[in-house]
Amino acid sequence: MTLTALLCCFLWGSAFPGIKTGYSLLAIASDDSGAQLLFAGVRFMLAGVLVVLLGSLRARRFLALRKSAVPRALVLAATQTVGQYIFFYIGLAHASGVRCSIVGASESFLCILLAAVLFRREALTGRKLLGCALGFAGVVLVNVWGHAGNLADGVSFLGEGFIFLSCISAALAVVFIREFGRFEDPVALSGWQFFIGGAVLAAVGAVMGGRVSFAASPAGTGLLFYLALVSCTAYTLWSLLLQVNPVSRIAIYGFMTPVFGVVLSGLLLGEGAQAFSPVSLLALILVSAGIIIVNRDAPEKAQ
Repeated sequence: MTLTALLCCFLWGSAFPGIKTGYSLLAIASDDSGAQLLFAGVRFMLAGVLVVLLGSLRARRFLALRKSAVPRALVLAATQTVGQYIFFYIGLAHASGVRCSIVGASESFLCILLAAVLFRREALTGRKLLGCALGFAGVVLVNVWGHAGNLADGVSFLGEGFIFLSCISAALAVVFIREFGRFEDPVALSGWQFFIGGAVLAAVGAVMGGRVSFAASPAGTGLLFYLALVSCTAYTLWSLLLQVNPVSRIAIYGFMTPVFGVVLSGLLLGEGAQAFSPVSLLALILVSAGIIIVNRDAPEKAQ
């Protein structure tokens, strides 16, 4: 469980520098939300195709959605892909990257909170709260270091507010995956929700006037395939983990994603001063402590 969850977080963390590099290679401006949504939509549609294709090869049958699974796939597409990323891209345009990272770290806590309070699938214990607090502190440290000035600006609903709505949408998706996985094939749900959600994002991006010339940059197109593979692999493995484990034991690992993102950005984007500092090491220690505390909680049976 630990190795698989960390692999998912590593892959998602690699998407941070991957997306930045993809924008550069494909000449997508930082303020061109339409092109960014179109890029994201194509990425997720491709991820959906890869999940369904690889899952079909493994199962030796085509992973078509059962009639009962269609509304569940639509709910996941609306929360995991469409809601999360539309709110995220709008919020990112109205808030600093540091603040987005800090607010975004609330997703792991929201997953645990929703599973305990809204869906009543597990208890909200003191250990879980302490683990979340330590993990969140680690994410704040690794993002604030050297960027404290970015926190002095005013908070806006379209900025930090939309990032928080993005986190709520993503957290709901995690709990829905846990619930729906009891009745449906999580791999089929993963693939089809990606394709449906990606098609909606691409359509919204195109309506907003977004244009991306994938043929103009083979390297950019190759990176797009890598990002699709990241989503395909990480989300499917995460879904399988949630199928057989309580949400809290998996969601707490999500705090590692921004830590991996900072480290990989340091390696790939030349941001080593922030990535390899004593503060980053302390952040890693805090996040690791939070993971250990939550997973040493009293054993819970999957419901």
